[in-house]
This record gives sequence, structure tokens and C-alpha cells, in this order.
Amino acid sequence: MTIPLVVGIDGSEESLQAVDWAAGEAARHGVPLHLVHAAAPAQETFEPVTAAAERARKGAPTVRLSSEVLHEDAASALVGKGRNAFALVLGSRGLGDLAGMLLGSVSLAVAARADCPVVVVRGAADHRDDRFGSIVVGVEDGQGSGTAVWFALREAHVRRCRLVAVHAWSASFGASARPPPPPWYALEAHRRPPAQVLDDALRDLAERYRDATVSRQVVEGPARQALLAAASDADLLVVGARRRHGHLGLQLGLTNHAVLHHAPCPIAVVPQI
Repeated sequence: MTIPLVVGIDGSEESLQAVDWAAGEAARHGVPLHLVHAAAPAQETFEPVTAAAERARKGAPTVRLSSEVLHEDAASALVGKGRNAFALVLGSRGLGDLAGMLLGSVSLAVAARADCPVVVVRGAADHRDDRFGSIVVGVEDGQGSGTAVWFALREAHVRRCRLVAVHAWSASFGASARPPPPPWYALEAHRRPPAQVLDDALRDLAERYRDATVSRQVVEGPARQALLAAASDADLLVVGARRRHGHLGLQLGLTNHAVLHHAPCPIAVVPQI
């Protein structure tokens, strides 16, 4: 049985935009689409589900569609469904979020706790409708980006679009500065050159998706600024997230929080395997 792409719905326009995006994604990958609405026990309404199902059928009539209403809080319901999902897709805000919030509390909670990739559908229509032909993935030094790079390459492959791999770095010292070595000096000295970080991250996976067009960007500066700039003309931004040692959930970190709140396009948070 093929695991479904799960989309959370609540009747808001943002959740319907997420349904539109998820329907296209399910069609691209040939997976079922499952609509989930979380409601309080006293609320036996299926109106959000009906409206979302109509949107999904209109956008992707060949996709196998199912739906359900769960009587528990939305974040817990979606995280539970994410244990057996191709990915979770959410709107950037829901009906219950406070005015002025950049990202809804449910979307942020699910992105921090889910076992599968979580896509938060953000941005204007041109970013949501795949008009740029480009996917951006953030690559960090270490092992935290491997699954994110694989996810991004697979997306570029099925969409037949360009992948832009971005690695941001910062120099430890100025050329003439000679401060006393801090405790992390030895680790800093053994870091790989920035270009090699990208080469190593892409080498094996690029062989699997040889038809994908991949470009590399090495940027000196904060990662959040580099990723947001690259995402300005992208259809999807992909970032990785490490798992917490000894704790449930993921280490989203400052960079992931920044792009979740400010990305101009849909953003996928992919847990490290």
C-alpha cells in the first residue's frame, strides 16, 4: 500500500492553498492524498473537509483521495498521521492563529515534531504555482543535510527543474587578526572548504538523479540571509533538521525558524534520518 501525502485543513484560505499545492504534489509523485481536519468533540462539522475535497478533485482529478475528522488538537493529530506519511502539508496560518503572526502555531509545532518531511505552503501565487522552475536546498557542514538534499533532488527530478544547492559560511577571523585560540579553534581548523561541503553533499545523490540540473552557491554570511535570498525566485525551499539527542522532536535552530517565518515560497523541513 502506498503511503499518502497528508494535508491539514481547517477551512482557512491558507489551508485551501495548502490543498492546492498538495494535490499537485500528490499527482507528481503518484501517491494518494489524505485530508485531515482536527476538531473538538462537540464539532461534528465536515464543511472544511467537503470544501477541501472539492478543491483537491478540481486540481488533481486522477489522485486517489480520502479524508477524516480527528477529535484531538491539530498538532498532535497531524504529527500522528505523519508517522506513516509521504509528507505533511500545512498552510502557513490557520483560523485559530492570532493576527500578525508570521507562522501559525500549529504549523510550527508540527514542523518541530513530525517524523516525516513537513511542507509549509507560503508565498504569493507565483511561488506556489511552480512558475520559477527552481528548487533551493540549504546544505550545512556535517551530516544534517543528507536527507534534505535527497528530498530536494527527488523534487527537482519529478518537476524537471533546476536545483540550487546553497552553503553559507563565515570566516573565523580577519586576515590580519591574531586573537588567542578559542576552545573551538581546533574544530574550526579542520572544517572542509565551503566548496567541498557542497561537492561532498551532492556527489553520491547526483549520480542517482543524473538528469537533474544542479547549480552550487557558496555564500559568505548568515545562512538565513543566503537561503531567503536564493528562495526569492524559487518554487520550493528545502532545509534539513537534526533530531534531538535523548528528546522527542527536531532541532529547528535559528536558521530554520527564520526561513519558516519569512520564506517567500513553500518550505520543506526534512528530518535527518
